[in-house]
Amino acid sequence: MQRRKLGRTGIEVSALCLGTMTFGRQTPAKEGHAQLDRALEAGIDFIDTAEMYPVNPVLPEDTGVTESIVGDWIAASGKRQEIVLATKHSGAGFKGARDGALISSQTIPEAIEGSLKRLKTDVIDLYQFHWPNRGSYMFRQNWSYAPWEQDREATRAHMEDALGALGREVERGTIRAFGLSNESTWGTAEWLRIAKETKGPRVASIQNEYSLLCRMADTDLAELMVNEDVSLLPFSPLGAGFLSGKYQGGAVPEGSRMSVNETMGGRKSERVFAAVDAYLALAREHDLDPVHMALAWTVQRPFVTSSIFGATRLEQLEHVIAGMDLTLSQEVLSALDEVHKQHPMPY
Repeated sequence: MQRRKLGRTGIEVSALCLGTMTFGRQTPAKEGHAQLDRALEAGIDFIDTAEMYPVNPVLPEDTGVTESIVGDWIAASGKRQEIVLATKHSGAGFKGARDGALISSQTIPEAIEGSLKRLKTDVIDLYQFHWPNRGSYMFRQNWSYAPWEQDREATRAHMEDALGALGREVERGTIRAFGLSNESTWGTAEWLRIAKETKGPRVASIQNEYSLLCRMADTDLAELMVNEDVSLLPFSPLGAGFLSGKYQGGAVPEGSRMSVNETMGGRKSERVFAAVDAYLALAREHDLDPVHMALAWTVQRPFVTSSIFGATRLEQLEHVIAGMDLTLSQEVLSALDEVHKQHPMPY
């Protein structure tokens, strides 16, 4: 398992990260604990969670359940020092935490204390804002995103306020590094600029959706990340499961995400099935497992530090582990780019 630096923090993480958003919903606690054991045994020591998990669906009354499951494993295993632990502060509109309040210097200490308690630890290695106060173009909102409606100065004031609170948490020893999620190029650049001006914590990473089916990070954001040493942590690197091929031909496997979220969060369309067909054909042509191919592609992108995958069941984790050291040839990489040109933005 490759190990890589997280931004400029000096923290090293595995090139694959175990996401936990199904723990407590599709994945029972016992199964989740088994996954954590197996992932660590395989060299995957980066674990990502969030206070709003589990999801599919998101229920306010379940806030913190996933963190608690991870925390129970930490307490029982005694392996806190063997993992790099990331979690997220929920933002505006999520009623399960702080009645949907915006992220601010008032909410940050409370949110961190809640996560620390549930995770049964005294420090969070990477603390991320789940989505910006001003909104995000992620989750298919790019089709109607309206940045001209934003209040630029209010956004900048919020960033300065939040960085001050985060700096105090770093000094207090509750967090080690700060990351963003569902963020834009301009937003990331502003966080970096204001952190430099105020001597606040520098953005280490961005957790955005990124896969063969969702390549919005490839241009402006990639340029910023490469030049500013900000790590991309892709979520949904398997296109929410589409790239495995399990949903082709109208299939809806029992217990799968589509079985509980019919539209797949707006991803389901004829265009996505056509794109997946093309990627599956390419995998067959090169004798590659499509899951291994899709994950390896994200890991080999120059601005990616660790690709966050989820496994509903232990056997899915074993499948990922079996191909975790795959390196794609330049021939395959070029062929994947050609498929992307034929099937851009399928959702």
